[in-house]
Amino acid sequence: MKVTVVGAGNVGATCANVLAFKEIADEVVMLDIKEGVSEGKAMDMMQTAQLLSMDTRIIGCTNDYAKTANSDVVVITSGIPRKPGMTREELLGVNAGIVKGVAENILKYSPNTIIVCISNPMDTMTYLALKSLGLPKNRVIGMGGALDSSRFKYFLSQAIGCHSSEVEGFVIGGHGDTTMIPMTRFATYKGLPVSNFLSAEKIEEVAKSTMVGGATLTGLLGTSAWYAPGAAGAAVVEAILHDQKKMIPCSVLLEGEYGQNDICIGVPVILGKNGVEKIVELPLNDEEKAKFEASAKSVQGNINTLKELKLV
Repeated sequence: MKVTVVGAGNVGATCANVLAFKEIADEVVMLDIKEGVSEGKAMDMMQTAQLLSMDTRIIGCTNDYAKTANSDVVVITSGIPRKPGMTREELLGVNAGIVKGVAENILKYSPNTIIVCISNPMDTMTYLALKSLGLPKNRVIGMGGALDSSRFKYFLSQAIGCHSSEVEGFVIGGHGDTTMIPMTRFATYKGLPVSNFLSAEKIEEVAKSTMVGGATLTGLLGTSAWYAPGAAGAAVVEAILHDQKKMIPCSVLLEGEYGQNDICIGVPVILGKNGVEKIVELPLNDEEKAKFEASAKSVQGNINTLKELKLV
């Protein structure tokens, strides 16, 4: 099995490293536009192979899409962060051009691949990749919900005082500080509702911490986080390559589900060898429905900008 990671920055390199360390794929290719970066990081990772008893082969290349040929899954992390004075439309325009070009080049060499999008704004870039390539909707997946859910479980475990593997929880909606929706009503600790262990005020605090989880790290680090985003991308790839049938929240195209159409937004899905194998519709209450509709309206605004810029 072969995976390509486009973009050898912090997130892309971390994703590739996790894929290799866990031996999720037999071969991992890292591609970047900056000369020598992916080659150097690939060499550095390969020099851990004996130390970590790792058999995965890691290859780095600079803009050589031929080396990505016949990839089973491609992870797209490329794009630029928003710079001071840059409008949302300008950021969308720049990153949309990058992601669209990457996706088109990838498809020339791996026509049957499944694409996992991490580039931001993630829901919008997932929609762009899907529409510009004309692929079936099961083969284009945005990673955001997997990361947001992992952060939610971290904050839940911290509040309860347990290991994060002992809690279950997930986040739906757009991948953004004001658009994600931690589903506190469904969260559990050892199979029991977290409301048995935490006050309503504490649960609300956990939800708010989750929503600003990315911004909190940016404030501490001075840049976007990379360990958890990279690992979340690798987890999505693993569920697909190993046909795990795992339920993971991801940004996918909705066609009537949750009352939404023609939008990519985070909802629980079953991931397997065909990519998205099922969209899971949750029985949302009125408050949750209102939050989801507001989130979808915000995401739709970015999609409308893509259309205004004639990028889709």
